[in-house]
Amino acid sequence: MQKPWLKSYPEGIPEFINVDEYSSVADIFYKSACKYAELPAYTNFGKTLSYAQVNHATAQLAAYLKNELGLEKGERVAVMMPNLLQNPIAIFGILRAGLVVVNTNSLYTARELKHQLNDSGAKAIIIIENFAHVLAEVIDDTPVEHVITTKMGDMLSPLKGFIINAVVKHIKKMVPAFKLPGAVI
Repeated sequence: MQKPWLKSYPEGIPEFINVDEYSSVADIFYKSACKYAELPAYTNFGKTLSYAQVNHATAQLAAYLKNELGLEKGERVAVMMPNLLQNPIAIFGILRAGLVVVNTNSLYTARELKHQLNDSGAKAIIIIENFAHVLAEVIDDTPVEHVITTKMGDMLSPLKGFIINAVVKHIKKMVPAFKLPGAVI
């Protein structure tokens, strides 16, 4: 069989890969984070996290999900947020804990969110507070037992994070009021 795409491979890229090199996506992340620890992994709002920082944060989240919330391997955790520094931390933290990521569209209506949470069987959700009011409308009709909220500026420096969170909430009014008793902030 001819493989014309191989002509466009940069030098050093092998024709075949070892499919047994990694046991899971979480394993790929962990090994890559160790190998590239000091290199930049993600940048948002002018803040860059190294692979080592992301690795540390995902380990903390994984431990919290398993040890504090008692989630068990294979249970589902929804993630409802745009592309912020918290997003890859949430995704890889969930995977490191042996849990299943349920990516949820931040623009879902209450009806759509309720359907996805019920269909997936999500036991927990990590959500940016801008959309928490949508969750508040339907949470009682879903299997969600644990809610973790985050704010846009939470991963930034204390001053920059405070400013961004204040502007988003009080000036731009992008955080509608919500009540989620028991939510972890």
